[in-house]
Amino acid sequence: MYRWEITGAALAQRVLAVVRGDSYDQATATAGTLLSAGITSLEISLATPFALEVVTTLAREVGDEALIGAGGVLDAPSARMAVEAGARFLVSPSLDAEVIRTGHRYGVPVFPGVSTPTEIVRALELGADALKLFPASAHHPGWIEDIRAALPQSALLPTGGITIDSAPEWIAAGAVACAMGSVLSEGDRDTVAKRAADLLARLADAADPDADREHPVTPAPFDPGDTFDTGPDTRSEDAYGR
Repeated sequence: MYRWEITGAALAQRVLAVVRGDSYDQATATAGTLLSAGITSLEISLATPFALEVVTTLAREVGDEALIGAGGVLDAPSARMAVEAGARFLVSPSLDAEVIRTGHRYGVPVFPGVSTPTEIVRALELGADALKLFPASAHHPGWIEDIRAALPQSALLPTGGITIDSAPEWIAAGAVACAMGSVLSEGDRDTVAKRAADLLARLADAADPDADREHPVTPAPFDPGDTFDTGPDTRSEDAYGR
């Protein structure tokens, strides 16, 4: 897939699920729950122990049925290692030109962190594929409306403090998607599946309130089974495979 195609696919559901965990097993279990609920874009935080191994395992298991990206990418070496691990997109809490250049060098979209109009313009100049508004808790949906009035080319992805109830407000204000963590993934599989289905419907309505949804299409969930086939245990000493 081309970079622009990956970007479109990653943001198509208007929600990006952020996966963090205290261990490799916890992260893969959370990811499996989200995938089985029909969520198709997962961001694996590099703050998770053995995060790159999580990315590799999930990317191998899902194939083209979902997109696995890496989050918390702070510098070019981390970006390169995430790409080599199989990440299809990179997300950063900050704006670093080398992260963007590294991702683009290998055809991988990058969503850097921004929080001001100056940072937004700089990210656009660097070729960012979408802009992570972080932390979104410091702003409100109306801020996106104001920004997009002046910078309509800004594809904003609010992250941090987004809830199930507030996400539709951000989408209605012009955000391309919302990133959400434990508020989306907590609970058993049935609970998460119901929450995800409700959220996806509400986000679709917020994006296009005039659309005819008499016969909505429910995304087919990925079935990862009870456990992932992780293969030989070749995990290294830290999240970066060193």
